[in-house]
Amino acid sequence: MSNRYILGIDNGSQSTKVVIFDLEGNEVAYGSQALRETLTPEPGVVIHPDDDLWDSVYNGVKNCLANFDGDPKEIEAIGLCTIRCCRVLLNVDGDLAHPAISWMDARLSKPYEHEDDRVQYVTTTSGYLGLRLTGEYNDTAGNCEVFWPVDRETLDWSSDDDVIYENGLRREMLFNLVKPGEKLGSIRREFAEAFGFSEGIPVVATSNDKAVEVLGSGIQNESSIMISLGTFISSMLLRDNYYESAKNFFPTFASIPFKYVYESNGIRRGLWTVSWFKKLIGEELVTEAKKLGISEEEFLNRKAEEVPVGSDGLITILDWLASPDKPYRKGMMIGFDQRHSRYHIYRSILEAISFNIKNNIDEMLEEIDVELNEVVVIGGGSKSDVIMQIMADLFGLPVHRRKGSSSACLGAAISASQYLGVYDDFSEAIEQMVKTETTFKPVSDHHDFYNKVNETVVKNVRKHTDEILKFSYPIFK
Repeated sequence: MSNRYILGIDNGSQSTKVVIFDLEGNEVAYGSQALRETLTPEPGVVIHPDDDLWDSVYNGVKNCLANFDGDPKEIEAIGLCTIRCCRVLLNVDGDLAHPAISWMDARLSKPYEHEDDRVQYVTTTSGYLGLRLTGEYNDTAGNCEVFWPVDRETLDWSSDDDVIYENGLRREMLFNLVKPGEKLGSIRREFAEAFGFSEGIPVVATSNDKAVEVLGSGIQNESSIMISLGTFISSMLLRDNYYESAKNFFPTFASIPFKYVYESNGIRRGLWTVSWFKKLIGEELVTEAKKLGISEEEFLNRKAEEVPVGSDGLITILDWLASPDKPYRKGMMIGFDQRHSRYHIYRSILEAISFNIKNNIDEMLEEIDVELNEVVVIGGGSKSDVIMQIMADLFGLPVHRRKGSSSACLGAAISASQYLGVYDDFSEAIEQMVKTETTFKPVSDHHDFYNKVNETVVKNVRKHTDEILKFSYPIFK
């Protein structure tokens, strides 16, 4: 398998990551391109400026190739993974009729409303970026998960026009659908020339980005769960069957055709809260890290390790971005006294992330009557030994960190390997391509302590604070 490569693209909320893998899943080259800040021109509207999604993909690929010592013509396929739950409106030529609508936009909480006749096509980010790469009007069924008329039995559009109309659409507005692991199209000649690829290499469909992370994180059995620590923090289980009328989780398409992932309730602006905190510290953080010759993240993690488990009673509630059904909620930190430093705040944020996702997972597990035996944590936050150990202690289970820069890039590469026929099936590809870097084991005393704090304090905070926040919301909203 030497000198055979796959390129995986992970177009996320904050950046596009691009990784070149060999066929055994080893990372050969990495590059990325940050996205610009989303714009909010009016309340409830959140859009990506200009053509930022495409620009980030194009430059991310260029940056990755600049770090690649091999021959780009030996790259045999591209796997494409993009941000889910977005909406892209295109004109008759396939160009943007309006800026891409972010998943945080309030308009995404309801079906599409046709208000501009310049809009000829309505698609997802994977449909749009696939079109830019290939010139083909194809999309993956796995990324059409909210207000899209997909038939779960066929992974194609519903044959009933009424179902399409209920979603605000007409059949002629829709791209063609393909399944995860199938071809979206062949790379455009102009990009093959610009990137040095062989002409006509396939661009392969994946699924929604969280499901692609499940694939790339190696989740295969019913007792394993993946936690994704990103801008939006969530957790996912892999299952064979759809679950009707779920109350505490969201069933959606997996990256393996006709399988599903069950996603717990998530944390909006999860790791964004960490970025918010870093900005508060500002120049001092940069200066102190530089003095020690370490990254800002490593400096914060070293300081957080000095803070006792439980942050000396400082409790953070992560409502920096409230859900639409409870708009009055705001982020909170309670329990300050003279012991607390800025690093208590940092550790408390990490513990809040862990408490929140653990409680969301427990609600899902209780509903489907499942017990876990291991946890896989991925995403930017998994690089922190502190939060990985907090997770292990809180769950009382081994917590694994996978190798590599992006599980979504690896998941995209696994999908591409299926198209190429490198392995017999997705399961064999996972076994060969996914590798563990570190396993964190729980400390029993910490597990008992965290569960006491969670049961007696954390789970009860909002019962009291919600009533106060309902009074302040009309004043400060």
